[in-house]
Amino acid sequence: MKKVFFALALLGVVLVACDDEASGVENEPIAQEELVDMSDFSLYVEADDFDSKSTSSKSASVFEKCVAMKNLEYRLEKNKGLAKKMYDIEYATRKAIALKKGGQGKPGNGGGGGGETGPIYEGAITIPVVVNIIEKNAGQVTTAHINSQIAILNDDFNNNNSGTSGVPSAFANLVADVNVTFTLAGVNRKTSSKASWGTNDAMKDPSQGGWAPTDPANTLNLWVCEIGGGILGYAQFPGGAPETDGVVIGTDFFGENSAGGIYGHGRTATHEVGHWLNLRHIWGDGRCNRDDFVADTPKSDRANYNCPTYPTTHCRSADMTMNYMDYVQDDCMYMFTTGQNDRMRALFVAGGPRAGFVN
Repeated sequence: MKKVFFALALLGVVLVACDDEASGVENEPIAQEELVDMSDFSLYVEADDFDSKSTSSKSASVFEKCVAMKNLEYRLEKNKGLAKKMYDIEYATRKAIALKKGGQGKPGNGGGGGGETGPIYEGAITIPVVVNIIEKNAGQVTTAHINSQIAILNDDFNNNNSGTSGVPSAFANLVADVNVTFTLAGVNRKTSSKASWGTNDAMKDPSQGGWAPTDPANTLNLWVCEIGGGILGYAQFPGGAPETDGVVIGTDFFGENSAGGIYGHGRTATHEVGHWLNLRHIWGDGRCNRDDFVADTPKSDRANYNCPTYPTTHCRSADMTMNYMDYVQDDCMYMFTTGQNDRMRALFVAGGPRAGFVN
C-alpha cells in the first residue's frame, strides 16, 4: 500500500514582547502558543481498506462517485513539488482553525476552547463559475441543466436544501450555512465524438480537444463531459496547477438531469466543489484511524451508498451519512458541518490558495 505521511508534531510559535520600561509591563505575550500537529496528514488513499467493506452496500448499477483522490495521486506523481505545497496549505489551515479556537487542541482530531476568532475568512463569498461543456451532440447539456446546477450549489452552500429538516438531532447543531454564492460567469461549448475523457484532465487541455480554464485564480471552472467508467465526477484540491484547477462532472450528473437517476439532482457538483475547497471524503479514505481532518464529523471506515437509515454505525459511532462528502444518493445528502465550513474558509485568507475570490 502506498502512503505518504508528513510528521511534524507539535510545532509551536511563542511570541513574547520585550520588557517595556515605559509601560511598566514585563514579558507581555503578544500571541498565544499555536500548536499544529501534522502527524496524521496523508495524501494517499487506503483503497484496499475501505473498498472491500463498502461494495456490499453499493447500488446494483455501480457508479464510482468520485475519483478526486485518484486524480490527486496521478498529479502527485507528475508534480514532485505538489506534496510540499499541499502540506503547507494544510499546515496553514490547521493553524487558522487553532487560532479561532484560542490556540487549543488539534484541528484534525478534536480539541476546542474559546478565544477570539483567528484568521478564518468570515465574510460572504461570491464565486464566479465558468461552465466548459464538451458534448457529443449540440444542446445535449441544456440551459436548464446549467441554471439548475448553479441554483443547487447556491442552495447547498447557503443551507437552503429542503432535506436539512431531516438532520438527526445528534447533528442538528452542527449544520453550517457556508455563505458562498455562485454566479454564472460564462459558458464555453463544443462538440466532440470522443467516447470518454478519463480522469487525467484531458478535457482541460486544448491540444487534446478540451477547454483551458478561464482565470482559475478568480473563477471556478466546471467541465461537463463524458468521463467514462461510471464515474460521476472529480475535483482538483487546492495547491494544484492552475491549468488544471477546477471540477469535472459527468454529463448525466450535471444539474437536475433525469439521465442521472438517483445521482441526477446536482449533488455531484456540491460534493466536488467541497473537494475544490479542501474537504476530504467524510470517512477519511481509510480505516477508523484515518480522519477527514474535521473535528465535528464522526469517523468511519467506509463510504455509504443509496439512502441509509439513521443510525448507520461504524467505528463505534453513527456515520454522518447525510453529509455532502459521503457517497449517498443525491436526495439523501443535505449538510456541511461548522468544522467543514471553517476548513473551507481558511482558504480565503490573505495569501491563501483561494484568496483571489475575496480580494
